[in-house]
Amino acid sequence: MSITRPRGFRAAGLAAGIKSTGAADLALVVNDGPRDTAAAVFTSNRVQAAPVLWSREVVADGRARAVVLNSGGANACTGPDGFADTHRTAEHLAGLLEISSQDVLVCSTGLIGERLPMEPLLAGVTAATEQLAAGTASDAAASSAIMTTDSVPKTAEVTTASGAIVGGMAKGAGMLAPQLATMLVVLTTDADVDAVVAQEALKAATSTTFDRVDSDACMSTNDTVILLASGASGVMVAADELTEAIRAVSADLARQLVADAEGASHDVHVVVRSATSEQSALAVAREIARSNLVKAAIFGNDPNWGRIVSAAGCVPEAVAPFDVADLSVTVNGVEVCRGGGAHRDRSEVDMTPRETLIEVDLGAGEATGDIWTNDLTHDYVEENSAYSS
Repeated sequence: MSITRPRGFRAAGLAAGIKSTGAADLALVVNDGPRDTAAAVFTSNRVQAAPVLWSREVVADGRARAVVLNSGGANACTGPDGFADTHRTAEHLAGLLEISSQDVLVCSTGLIGERLPMEPLLAGVTAATEQLAAGTASDAAASSAIMTTDSVPKTAEVTTASGAIVGGMAKGAGMLAPQLATMLVVLTTDADVDAVVAQEALKAATSTTFDRVDSDACMSTNDTVILLASGASGVMVAADELTEAIRAVSADLARQLVADAEGASHDVHVVVRSATSEQSALAVAREIARSNLVKAAIFGNDPNWGRIVSAAGCVPEAVAPFDVADLSVTVNGVEVCRGGGAHRDRSEVDMTPRETLIEVDLGAGEATGDIWTNDLTHDYVEENSAYSS
């Protein structure tokens, strides 16, 4: 279980006919309360889909009762008509649940630039409402219905020391870049928490999890991470305890996103140490993670440290001060570069494991930052040369 494991939630997922393949493409998550606390973070892309614009307005008061999510169409760059479609979707679900449309969040994912087929979508919302339930089957149906190029559904849950539960589901397998990803995430908790604490906890948790995923340096128009709190456990969780629980679930889901990146054969963890600040460390880590030369070398099982230091050197000194003479690089436990030059022979590095660890020491300070990415494969190019879902 995942999103309905916390008390006070029901979910459903089904095929509404949005996808031409007939695959599941619509999900609902409903918070039965007694709390209706909601928090969210969204893409920072200047081009934002209609559901993002709508949901920003809805969550502004820290309240929401339901989320409707569809795959098979992003409803992005569809103008006023696309926004009206989102509004209509929220009103339709609100009428069925006998709540306000201002308490319905909407999420979409799929191809940009095309209107959604509203009649099958709304009929699907009606059908999904009739199927709302708690339990493993409902969780599995909902998490599968939001998939696009994902190969597997992604779910996670944790229980806090005080007994509250946090669950979550996510989709995303490409266009994964900072400021979230091409992903939709719904997190649920039965903790008794107000909107201010929930928003702060969510932002803190996502900043070190979803924001540290950078699969292909491409930022989506639809990124949304939603947290709903029902208060059904009656447990009032301290802010730091809630943050850590949300962080744990988010970290689990973020790693699942990387592991399912389109066509990837390696999950790559880039860790930069001894930087002058965390932001400096992150800037270097991100530059390395985004280097197509580094990613292609990893695909070829080549621990090419020259490409790694070259990428690090692309970061302006004003952003990340360091002396090349102090730079070292370790790949999967083998220090292949020390003092800015060759050290141990790179043939000693075992590149066969799925996970590749790149550690860069800048020798400039005490701060650390890390980014998760993946290699660049033939399959990634093939997948994204004809994307239609």
